[in-house]
Amino acid sequence: MSRVHKVATVQFEPTMFEKERNIARLIELCEAAALAGARLIVTPEMGTTGYCWFDRAEVAPFVETVPGPTTDRFTALARKHDCYIVIGMPEIDSDGIHFNCAVLIGPDGVIGQHRKSHPYISEPKWAAAGDLGHQVFDTPIGRIALLICMDIHFVETARLVALQGANVICHISNWLAERTPAPYWISRAFENGCYLIESNRWGLERTVQFSGGSCVIAPDGTVSAVIDGGDGFAVADMDLDATRARRVGGEAVFVQRRPELYAGLLSDTFSWNPRDFFKLYGHRPWPPGRISQITVAQMQPGGDVEVNLASIASLARQAKLQSGSDLVVFPELAVSGLVETGARAQPIPGPVTDRLCRLAAELNMHIVVGLAERDGGAIYNSACLIGPEGLVAVYRKIHLTDAERNWASPGDAWVVADTPVGRIGLLIGHDASFPEAGRILALEGCDLIACPAAVKERFSSPHPGSQVPQDHPIPTGADPYHWHHFRVRAGENNLYFAFSNVFNPEEGYPGLSGVFGPDTFEFPRREAIAPDVEGTATATMDTTNLDTVYPTNVVRRKDLVAMRMPHSYRALITKAAD
Repeated sequence: MSRVHKVATVQFEPTMFEKERNIARLIELCEAAALAGARLIVTPEMGTTGYCWFDRAEVAPFVETVPGPTTDRFTALARKHDCYIVIGMPEIDSDGIHFNCAVLIGPDGVIGQHRKSHPYISEPKWAAAGDLGHQVFDTPIGRIALLICMDIHFVETARLVALQGANVICHISNWLAERTPAPYWISRAFENGCYLIESNRWGLERTVQFSGGSCVIAPDGTVSAVIDGGDGFAVADMDLDATRARRVGGEAVFVQRRPELYAGLLSDTFSWNPRDFFKLYGHRPWPPGRISQITVAQMQPGGDVEVNLASIASLARQAKLQSGSDLVVFPELAVSGLVETGARAQPIPGPVTDRLCRLAAELNMHIVVGLAERDGGAIYNSACLIGPEGLVAVYRKIHLTDAERNWASPGDAWVVADTPVGRIGLLIGHDASFPEAGRILALEGCDLIACPAAVKERFSSPHPGSQVPQDHPIPTGADPYHWHHFRVRAGENNLYFAFSNVFNPEEGYPGLSGVFGPDTFEFPRREAIAPDVEGTATATMDTTNLDTVYPTNVVRRKDLVAMRMPHSYRALITKAAD
């Protein structure tokens, strides 16, 4: 059996109230893609009817059962060309309930369907939330999963199907509000080591402007083919073998998952007013909101602890003097260095942390710094949160790379600490490759995740001025990096994310440290990215609220986190890696 198949994304602008015209045009585009060799063809969300319906009564003349007349027409096309087609349509079930539906059709008819599980603001006007879960369908051309638009905002959906062995996620959408291919799309392929075929509509409908950018994204996050605007299709190869190992930056991430620590994913923290939730029984109310300056320090730690400590002190003073920083995050193992690390492991608390405590007190700031920790006979890759008040918290890296397992033991506890700056969660480098980690800290009410890192693998689109060509072709927006994986981590969790990476291009460490804001679709972005040198970057973190019963700041309100559907996420904590 061939392991490489041609796939196609179809981009199309449907017209409301003209269902027959829409279906005829979609069949025309699908047939053209099939004649170009595509075995899997993906069309947009609600492509048969258009999207912006006022209510159930208005959409009622256009809903259908699955199977039904529309799926029969696409079955005939799939049979003719021995291909597989995904269509988006409004479905009605036997009880008269309407759903926003994606249907996978093959030469023998309907293979399966997905009902949009995480509704956007428009679906409640006419449709129920999906009730079929997140399935994967076996076909001769691979294991295929379906997601619809808003579903992919939630890390859990793509992870659920990837854990079931999906080779490809067919994501059909009516995406808006940002330049496409959207960073969310790229991150879901990248973090799950699978293909993502994105079919997005374009055009204007009832004052809503849709953004096109339909594309095929490879497991390493590369955009293999894309359509910027207009009707059409794009074709790319899908190599099933590229999805087998589920690798991110060379690491087989699924076998490194720690599902025994992910039970928090099933909680529904933000379904209640978080101001009430986090002070319930007098336990852990949030620190008061404030304006803070958050800095990431980009540096190249070496093998001499004293030299590293001097660099840390210099960069901390620079951040305080130039930016008035309240918190500075330094890279992973900034104290100990990245080579023969275990030999320089330090006790915590100990002489090194005592010196850092004095530095924090001198500068009246908080510091997050990575170092190798020795505790009895065990060594950990750790991060310390230190403030003027002393050592606040220690976190031991939970998700170790294969190389780290040669010298370090994994940690077994998440760490969240309340400081005058806000509620801070800690992750270290490779931890942030696991979407489960950031989500758990968000559910604990974190304002900020501080992430010391030593990450080599690609996690952003290159700067358009660099010698490395940009992905094929992503239009450059207001910022120089269209996609930064850790910007996505911030937005999907409605928190600030301070990512401090090692800068050592000769050894493959690209830097690209940054402080990223809590709102994916806010422009200009609340962020700062470090230049391609050693130094610092600072952004403002705002956790203030108006004096109201319910939080008015997105970082404390966490709109996106509040829309999760945790009752359908159980497999994330019980299912072993595929």
